Amino acid sequence: MTDTPDPGRHGRLSVMFSAVDGVRIVALHGEIDHAVTDELSRALIPVDGATPPRTVVDLSDVTFMDSSGINVFIAAHHRVNESRGWLRIAAPQEPVLRVIRLIGLDAVIPYHATLEQARTA
Repeated sequence: MTDTPDPGRHGRLSVMFSAVDGVRIVALHGEIDHAVTDELSRALIPVDGATPPRTVVDLSDVTFMDSSGINVFIAAHHRVNESRGWLRIAAPQEPVLRVIRLIGLDAVIPYHATLEQARTA
């Protein structure tokens, strides 16, 4: 496993990258709203065009997410599907899970209770 902190950090969101058995882990900490969508997009959809085929987004430390975050997740999902990969969500807290279910993102991107379950499903 390798940890790579994102050098750019918004006041309300931080991003850590790691990899386990070829699965890219993107661990998010803080809040996801309109102010951080560019940062979230860069974390989930690399600008170099190389979309990792298998990505798990760890939301265990995300305390808030609004619809702008949902839009970024959907765009990232489409990009990895085009590359025949997958995107999964891990360990969302109850307030974030409520938004995921309300919007119907769980019908598009699978979520799992733990990081390990998301990585190995």
